[in-house]
Amino acid sequence: MTACTVLPMAGAFPQFDDFVLDSGTRRLLRQGEEVHLSPKAFDLLSLLVGSRERAMSKAELHQALWPSTYVLETNLASLVAEIRRALGDTVDHPRYVRTVPRFGYWFIGDVPEREAPANAGATPVRYWLVWDTRQVALRDGENIVGRAPDATVWIEASGVSRHHARITLEGSQAILEDLGSKNGTYLHGQRVTEPIPLADSDEIRLGSVVLTFRIPLPASSTETAG
Repeated sequence: MTACTVLPMAGAFPQFDDFVLDSGTRRLLRQGEEVHLSPKAFDLLSLLVGSRERAMSKAELHQALWPSTYVLETNLASLVAEIRRALGDTVDHPRYVRTVPRFGYWFIGDVPEREAPANAGATPVRYWLVWDTRQVALRDGENIVGRAPDATVWIEASGVSRHHARITLEGSQAILEDLGSKNGTYLHGQRVTEPIPLADSDEIRLGSVVLTFRIPLPASSTETAG
């Protein structure tokens, strides 16, 4: 069975105080400046903000973040600590993430219910990895694809190494590299032995998993019917 972390990527841009959670580009912004979060910490914050009307149990969060994979409870606590550092939050006097003793965590920040304005200046999603009916937005810079819980694109499948491949986005170029994986990375059936550029609809294979690299058309573009 193949499992992956896929969170909603489009539409809402939750804002609380000086922070904006941009799910399209997977960035936490403070007054327009990016605040670093690891991919898993971003996923956890997105889950908590998205379910802010209630507390989420540790078991529920583990299942969402690491489905079909056993991890220590301290992994979740470490992610919460990372989020608190990024937000300037504290355990004793929380403004955003409250610990619910012997249960889980609850996002308690005030999030106005609104959509991002058209001129918000958020960077549009430019690149996706797609497989089956699922898709994950890639972010600028380095995107690690693999089986490790800290991978940007997390894939739990046989034949996929912990850190299997890397897709680096630099300006208008996307580069694919193999990271010394056991079963290799293949582009259109050819093994990747050195960094290679990607184009729209390129087929990438990692073990038994086949991915498609996509560059979505601009919203104003329309394909011409044949």
